Amino acid sequence: MPEINVRIVFFDRAEELYSEGGPTAATSGSAGFDLRACLPEDDPLCKIAPGERALVHTGMAIQVETPGVAGFVYSRSGLGAAQGLTVAQGVGVIDPDYRGEIMVYLLNTGKEEKSVRRGERIAQLLFQPFFRPLFAKTGKLSDTGRGSGAFGHTGA
Repeated sequence: MPEINVRIVFFDRAEELYSEGGPTAATSGSAGFDLRACLPEDDPLCKIAPGERALVHTGMAIQVETPGVAGFVYSRSGLGAAQGLTVAQGVGVIDPDYRGEIMVYLLNTGKEEKSVRRGERIAQLLFQPFFRPLFAKTGKLSDTGRGSGAFGHTGA
């Protein structure tokens, strides 16, 4: 499996939340690395009402040292499916030139208030390549079987 170098800085005693010096993967085959809630020690619980969002700090910032790779923050399937807490914007992008703390907006899609505790796994961080396009203006795009058919065009 390819590896990349990532520098990490911790804030607000967050290093103690990450047992191995940074986010860890649940298994050796996991693609995502768990981000944890870095809530204040004197107020370690964040309550999120149904339909509401909450900004949750992770207590860390990263610097990806491999060109063409960015960090992407995804919902944890267990947290989303079982509890209804998802990453509010779908997927968060950690641009390679961003040096601030990684923060996650969680959305409560359920019908009851949900809580997140200090140190709880709230999202997963994946590192993926991205591409910089070279746009070329044209008068026409190539023909395909689908053409310009949009939503529901394929029968789904």
